[in-house]
Amino acid sequence: MKHLWILVIPLLMVSCGGEVVPKPEGLLRLEYPAPVYKKVQGDCPYSFEMNRLAHLVPKDSCWINLQYPSMKATIYLSYMPVRNNIDSLLRDAQKLAYNHVQKAQGIPEQPFVNPDDNVYGMFYSVLGDAASQSQFYVTDSTKHFLTGSLYFYAKPNYDSIYPAAVYLQKDIRHIMETFSWQE
Repeated sequence: MKHLWILVIPLLMVSCGGEVVPKPEGLLRLEYPAPVYKKVQGDCPYSFEMNRLAHLVPKDSCWINLQYPSMKATIYLSYMPVRNNIDSLLRDAQKLAYNHVQKAQGIPEQPFVNPDDNVYGMFYSVLGDAASQSQFYVTDSTKHFLTGSLYFYAKPNYDSIYPAAVYLQKDIRHIMETFSWQE
């Protein structure tokens, strides 16, 4: 038994050498499938393509919710006819986007123009811990106006929802790019 200690003590002394390096923190890696789009066309005066991951929930007066259950998010689409009130509709859409300025780190604007389909609009990317991560509108300036807002069912924490927000912002841009008015 005495001889066992003679072997164990040197072994312990040799194994304790070197610096202790803390284990790096692991970061959550969220990956989403490549989007597959389908056309949405109903009784409303517009059509667009939506991601098949979303569930379309129709509301009154051509309002639609695109729910993403796996991301706990919804894109709310609100349609309004233009009746000599384009200025107030544009002001309201801009006001809705800039209501998040208190919590946002920035709200970059990206104009959207598609003269072939008579679709014009603006995309607002809301950066930071704001309630909504994206806002947008599209219009033909004479008859139709649609606004959209992205909301998550979680306390706003930009770092946590960033991957989902980027994925859904691409979906919103696709909605805008494939949007057309029906007469």
